[in-house]
Amino acid sequence: MTLVRLVATDLDHTLLRSDRSVSDRTVAALDSVRAAGVPVVPATARNVRGVHAINGRTGFAGWAVCGNGASGVHLGSGEVLFSLEAAPESLTRVITTVLARVPGTCFATVRDCGARFLAEDNYAALASAVDHSRDPASMERTDVAGLVSAPAGKLVFRHPTVRAAALFDEVAEQVRALDDVEITLSGAPFVEVMAAGVSKAAGLARLCSRLGIGAHEVLTLGDGVNDVDMLRWAGRGVAVANADPAALAAADEVTASAEDDGVAQVLEQLSDQLSDQLSNNVPAPRRSS
Repeated sequence: MTLVRLVATDLDHTLLRSDRSVSDRTVAALDSVRAAGVPVVPATARNVRGVHAINGRTGFAGWAVCGNGASGVHLGSGEVLFSLEAAPESLTRVITTVLARVPGTCFATVRDCGARFLAEDNYAALASAVDHSRDPASMERTDVAGLVSAPAGKLVFRHPTVRAAALFDEVAEQVRALDDVEITLSGAPFVEVMAAGVSKAAGLARLCSRLGIGAHEVLTLGDGVNDVDMLRWAGRGVAVANADPAALAAADEVTASAEDDGVAQVLEQLSDQLSDQLSNNVPAPRRSS
């Protein structure tokens, strides 16, 4: 059995329950795995601000892969390992393409690893604090010209009457045909666009290269369309039972749902395996900083 040296988990609807809470059982499982020397890395569509918003329970303090893989940031020191942004001309082409397909769509961009969130007035009117871990009133208001005036880690868009999944289905093929961006869903009520080559798998690969860890030594957990690539990339990919069908198909195995502490169950099993290895004089995983 390959020794797991790093765990990467999605947050919303995977580690977190539908109400964004984290169970005591999950907290204990996270602590147990970390105590055994295996880092647990959030691999999330959230930006750094969004990860910090749940740190009171989860205790994440090391590396995080944010923005669907657009950035790798150390939550403790603030060090940025990488930050990949879509060019203004790419953002312009996406907006033009989407509006031609679905008029009335509203847009926003995320810059500086999530430190800045720029939104059209109509977008902010549709948003809630739960959507973006920030009060919509704090969003910088601008028009489309302002949104595309500089590179962005992520472009997000939504519609007042068309749900995100239907909006994605309507525009994904045309946006992918542009060849210089990636488009995905995270389970949030908006569609997300990043620079070409950005994915959770690619972000984790960059981080693991820094830490000297191979993909075969990584355990990933997820639920969404944006988790498919990392579930396939890792040595062991686990989907929660409430996952999107695409994530379920990509995973090596399925655990219980987020509501039933599926991630905790996997981490408890991993902790037991690590304890058995130690009791049998198998060296513990080398700690990765």
